[in-house]
Amino acid sequence: MASRLHAFNRYELKYLVPVEQAARIRDELGERMDRDLHSPVGGYGVWSLYYDTPQLRFYWEKIEGLKFRRKLRIRHYGDLGGVTDESSVCVEIKQRVNRVTQKRRITLPYATARKLCDEREMIEHSAKENAFVNEVLELVVRLNLQPTAITGYQREALVGRDQDTGLRVTFDRRIRGRDRDFHFGTPNPENRFTVPPHMAVMEIKVNERTPYWITDLAAKRNLNLVRVSKYVQSIEAFGLAPRSVFHVREEDFLPAPALTPTVPAQASPTTHRPTEASHS
Repeated sequence: MASRLHAFNRYELKYLVPVEQAARIRDELGERMDRDLHSPVGGYGVWSLYYDTPQLRFYWEKIEGLKFRRKLRIRHYGDLGGVTDESSVCVEIKQRVNRVTQKRRITLPYATARKLCDEREMIEHSAKENAFVNEVLELVVRLNLQPTAITGYQREALVGRDQDTGLRVTFDRRIRGRDRDFHFGTPNPENRFTVPPHMAVMEIKVNERTPYWITDLAAKRNLNLVRVSKYVQSIEAFGLAPRSVFHVREEDFLPAPALTPTVPAQASPTTHRPTEASHS
């Protein structure tokens, strides 16, 4: 069996900016960057199911700023409509070691991912995948991990060119989540905005150092670094931990506009719990 395992390290910088300002920044970045070939006009959906202990160990490790911490999640890219047992998802361990973010993931059919993380059963895998699969299984069994929160958002992504090939900038908007209905294929799930819908999260991701012109752009626009975690926001928004800050009903807001005009592609090719009419 060929290996489906992927791993990478990088530094991440996050900014919370109004959607309209994010669009202008994206256009300015487009002078030096290309649209990710996997990022269509208007972006794509990213949905993550996070696992945690009954005592929210991973949440509190983030809040306390531990220099080494991990999170386990299942992630699906794209629209949730039509998700089946055969749909591809990523089982991912995201960990922080000092200032470096490390991600290791394996791409699996959705049913196989649930068998590993929910049913806690060994799955068929290659020799190269053995260490990762065993680590996931050891985590869910030893820590009694269970589905805790789902996050979802619309993402547009840009990638660096020439000497900035390790650079990636993403803009995430309509950030929402839920604390139940953990199957990705659940019809009409109840989602709530966990970040105000007029705000977007901009992330700068680099392999080593941030290009000087990115630093200059952030300074020119008075952008301030923030420690924002979409998982933490979901935990707090649903009152699972006592630091809740946002309670926004999704039906009170029209969908935020896409960050248009688009950047040319690199190559052609609240205590109320609203029901979300659309997954995307």
